[in-house]
Amino acid sequence: MKKICALYFVVMLVFGGATAAPQDVYFGTGGKEAKGIYRAKFDPGKGKLSGIELAAEIKGPGFLALHPDKEHLYAVASGKVAAFEIVEGGGLKFLNQAEIGDGGAAHLAVHPTGKLVITAQYGGGSVAVFPIGPGGEVGERSQLLEHEGGSKVVGNRQDSPHPHWCGFSADGKFAFVPDLGMDGIVVYAVEPGDGGALELRQVDVAMSVPGGGPRHMRFSVDEKFVYLLNELSLSVTTFAYDGGKLKRLGTVPALSDEVKAKETFNSASEILVHPNGKFVYSANRGNDSVTAYLANPATGELNVTEVEPIRGAWPRNINLDPSGRWLLAAGANSNTIAVFSIDQESGELAFSRGNVWNVPGCICILFGG
Repeated sequence: MKKICALYFVVMLVFGGATAAPQDVYFGTGGKEAKGIYRAKFDPGKGKLSGIELAAEIKGPGFLALHPDKEHLYAVASGKVAAFEIVEGGGLKFLNQAEIGDGGAAHLAVHPTGKLVITAQYGGGSVAVFPIGPGGEVGERSQLLEHEGGSKVVGNRQDSPHPHWCGFSADGKFAFVPDLGMDGIVVYAVEPGDGGALELRQVDVAMSVPGGGPRHMRFSVDEKFVYLLNELSLSVTTFAYDGGKLKRLGTVPALSDEVKAKETFNSASEILVHPNGKFVYSANRGNDSVTAYLANPATGELNVTEVEPIRGAWPRNINLDPSGRWLLAAGANSNTIAVFSIDQESGELAFSRGNVWNVPGCICILFGG
């Protein structure tokens, strides 16, 4: 009887306590209607948003990134990197900002040590590096690394380099920058410079499929594979990963050629890996949907299981809540956030009526600590 009671207590603690606590979620935005970074509370027990409000007024805070200490947040906004402190209650306190100096950034990422933030400039064709101070403030740019060349497979899109995402390996030894124009992933070693501060040094370029247009990427949970989302071809290319080395394995389409042919324009936007490692998701603009895949943990092979409409327009971003029970899809053109439950066995998505919320021009969804 004591064992049963103890088991019941553990189950209630895990499923009824910790996972039921409301979580802060932040929204990066763009467009005329948006005024800055918005914040809401997310109920992981019900999959509901509440208390949506403007957390920080700032122009064009597209993509957001969380510091490892979960106490600071960074945004790329109007050619700058802006730093915020997350205060009690989940609000944002502006700290400072630093000029990127090479056009607006499409993405940013914080190093696992919390000592630097990097940005990817789509228009400038470059990657910028900024130190982070002990108080979370962002320092002046310490490096600007320019990509070179373009695959020229797709006219007007691949004539020059266009870095579109940036991120790090879990051990922090390498940085990765998918480049839509180059049709490849540029790999950087992260190492101490002359003054001891961390710097990036290019060590490789892993080529994707010609004309694919690499956009975003994610590691598998065990970091044996990388899933690269190709924006132009709406496909996912799997790479084997080992200590900074990437080996291309195979590619699976997110949508069939028949479906794409019925639309005047479509492009892929975001890719996610579920915490259990079995499911992968990618978002399709134009088709306005999310493709769900089943991942083979031994080979990295993906198989499409469904294509789910987002109940909105132009899904620039999607994200999973920390529990892995819910997927949130941002309709940038419809000013909506739709919430879907995730079947934990199949990975398939389910939408319930009324589970759509309004956030103006949302292009990034970020869960807080």
